[in-house]
Amino acid sequence: MIKRSVLTIVFVMLFSHGFSQDFTALAPTPPMGWNSWNRFGCDVDENMIMEMADAMAVNGMKDAGYEYIVIDDCWQVARDSAGNIVPDPERFPSGMKYLADYIHEKGLKFGIYSCAGSRTCQGKPGSRGYQFQDARQYAVWGVDYLKYDWCSNEGQNAEAAYKTMSDALKVCGRPIIFSICEWGESEPWKWAKNVGHLWRTTPDIRNIYEAEINWGGLGIVNIIDQQADLWRYAGPGHWNDPDMLEVGNPGLTEDENITHFSMWAMLSAPLMAGNDLRDMDKDVLEILTNPEVIALNQDPLGNQAIRFLDMGDHEIWVKLLENDELAVCFMNRSQDDWKLKYDWKRINIYHKGAINFSKQNYTIRDLWQHKQLGETEDILKSVIPSHGVLLVHLKMKDK
Repeated sequence: MIKRSVLTIVFVMLFSHGFSQDFTALAPTPPMGWNSWNRFGCDVDENMIMEMADAMAVNGMKDAGYEYIVIDDCWQVARDSAGNIVPDPERFPSGMKYLADYIHEKGLKFGIYSCAGSRTCQGKPGSRGYQFQDARQYAVWGVDYLKYDWCSNEGQNAEAAYKTMSDALKVCGRPIIFSICEWGESEPWKWAKNVGHLWRTTPDIRNIYEAEINWGGLGIVNIIDQQADLWRYAGPGHWNDPDMLEVGNPGLTEDENITHFSMWAMLSAPLMAGNDLRDMDKDVLEILTNPEVIALNQDPLGNQAIRFLDMGDHEIWVKLLENDELAVCFMNRSQDDWKLKYDWKRINIYHKGAINFSKQNYTIRDLWQHKQLGETEDILKSVIPSHGVLLVHLKMKDK
């Protein structure tokens, strides 16, 4: 333990006098990319990761704003005699620097996984006691994004543990996005703004060993519920993270995929795809690359949507956008169609101020049908399918 402490001090002294990045400026909008865990779990290797980068570079995702290719757990197997983390030589025979270079040549960025505990969630070597050494190694490899988990934490204080790795990244010599994966246990939204760029607000979106994704219960809609009161903590450079996307994985209908993606966009959540990019069908690709919905997610103001009206099975969420525009998502949680008839002038919307539709008329655009639906001076009529949404963009008529 004494050797580790001395090593940490040496790293701090060496790197605090060199490169020091503007840490808070690395994620002005929610990060977009792909992570291996939801679809592949521990079944990762360099060929598959390179194929994902190949797919993202040409299938329209890169052009839509996706940029990170992130390897989750199980890439690491040991530490060498100097304490350096060692990639699995069978799965990653070319090494992480080679893989990072390959991904960078595609115009994309490279992400990796570690854990604040002594072991990762799959029992691989964690980073506790090696934070500064690992951060420096990531910089040498060319890592751009670190997802940092919370297994085997051995009773550590979460804020202190994550701050140690944050400090290490800030002086490692390379700008690296820091994704805090503490599962929301210590309410990181209250302390992590200057520690990381995003923080998990809930447990995992599903169990990797389940055959299908859970829509209700402890699944997607439950995660959405847990975001409702967190809007005040999100903004440019610091994002609530309700976990990675399940769009395109088994278990969700097309309407549920659309609702899932719509709500993550409304919540200003990181958009980290978790499906197999190599063989997804046209409908899934169109959902993941919908430019109008992505624009909501990437709006420069960085406002997270609020749940404006909760009517049980029917909800209305509102997100304020730049130029005095706004997005409104009508979400149908029920098993039946929602025959919507909405009078905009009946009730004001409140979100950092009042929006009075009796005094100001807005045009209405359906962001999934890509068409105009009239104006707010008229009654909005629509049939929203079970587990579906109507997602609209409102713009002042005189602008």
